[in-house]
Amino acid sequence: MSRETAPVRARQGRVYDDGKSPAAWTGTVIAALGFVVATIGAMAGPNWPACIVGGALVVVAMIAVVVLKALGYGSQH
Repeated sequence: MSRETAPVRARQGRVYDDGKSPAAWTGTVIAALGFVVATIGAMAGPNWPACIVGGALVVVAMIAVVVLKALGYGSQH
């Protein structure tokens, strides 16, 4: 008796085009929040701790994008 098996397909990752990847969205949201915090800090005085926190959020956004792209959540080009 012959047993037929289903063809095995390799699982392919999702392809993100035009920057619509989770890495891009995450970086954009965190960076925008950082710019808002830094702007509020600059307009209110200037409040230097708020400006520094805003700048740190922008740096965190850049690191998050690099890490997420390395994990496969970024654009392929």
